Amino acid sequence: MSRTISWFRVSLFILILLNLNGCLTAPPSVAPPTLTPVAWKDLPGWEEDSLSQAWPAFLQSCRVLKKRVGWQDLCGNAQELAANEVAIRNFFETNFTPCRVTNKDGSDHGLITGYYMPELTGSRTPKEPFLYPLYKVPADLLIVDLTRTYPDLDNFRLRGRVEGRKIIPYYTRKEIDSDHSLLAGNELLWVDDPVDLFFLHIQGSGRIRLDSGETVMVNYADQNGHPFRSIGKLLLERGEMSRDQMSMQNIKRWAQQNPDRVWSLLAENPSYIFFRETPDNGAPPPGALGVRLTSERSIAVDRRSIPLGAPVFLATHRPENLQTPLNRLMLAQDTGGAIRGAVRADFFWGIGKQAGSIAGRMKQQGKMWVLLPKSLAPKMNEKTKSPLN
Repeated sequence: MSRTISWFRVSLFILILLNLNGCLTAPPSVAPPTLTPVAWKDLPGWEEDSLSQAWPAFLQSCRVLKKRVGWQDLCGNAQELAANEVAIRNFFETNFTPCRVTNKDGSDHGLITGYYMPELTGSRTPKEPFLYPLYKVPADLLIVDLTRTYPDLDNFRLRGRVEGRKIIPYYTRKEIDSDHSLLAGNELLWVDDPVDLFFLHIQGSGRIRLDSGETVMVNYADQNGHPFRSIGKLLLERGEMSRDQMSMQNIKRWAQQNPDRVWSLLAENPSYIFFRETPDNGAPPPGALGVRLTSERSIAVDRRSIPLGAPVFLATHRPENLQTPLNRLMLAQDTGGAIRGAVRADFFWGIGKQAGSIAGRMKQQGKMWVLLPKSLAPKMNEKTKSPLN
């Protein structure tokens, strides 16, 4: 069926979705964080951090930031800088103001989690054991972008599909997994483990090692429009494991021990991700900013609260030893469906099993300071709302 439909039908769809009680509605507005300028000495571990390790990630951000007001000259000067530790530290302390990020409830701490790029085994054709498909964006996925008409919707997009003369919500994970004919012809690849595939959906990108010897990358391309629901939280609520046991590794172990309950658990998360295939050059994938992520220096943030691309100083602890501080300069280069709130970040650990082992255990509190060019930052002793762009 053609994706070209009349504006009357689109308008009707919008009116229905925005007015149905308990169905698809515009998300609640997110109050921007309060930013309070502080002195560099107020950043715990700032003097100990090796800023030269963050510098390549900052230059990646500048590929996008250099087009924004307040960043052009700064990013231009960065390209000419002699990249040694002293020069980099002086660059940041001269050109930026660190601003403590505070949630709308006044707290200055929030949840810090970890993510990584998994590696899976797959095939270009369905055959044992490669029976679980990754899909490209299906042609019948309809996207309605309302932000030009309703800017307050904060980049909210409606997704659905046409059925006869109606536009209805797109298929859920349960529907897609239980009836492969719904998306027949949209398969990119097939992999050998449905739980690993589920976590690939959560991470948003990964490397697939094909049975032919080829390796390819798959990256997030779109989503079915349904909200994300954490299966880890469900396992906690049902008493299947305790909070201190909660990790990606233990969820996989639970799945191995309960094969007859796996599909019903996965179906509890109606959100479904569609992918695109890209060549594998050995480097991490691009994040939402459009530049390649840097292992242990890139974070995903809520772009409604933190300017995407900005340097962010993060103070938390290492997940494998909560007594060891993890205080370092990061770059806000990605977003995620579960990353909501001002003091909230997802720490990118890199590629493969070792990165996944650390990322899967990361779930602790932390604090954040966004570094803003002095021309965009509030003055000392002032507070302001986040200058999103």
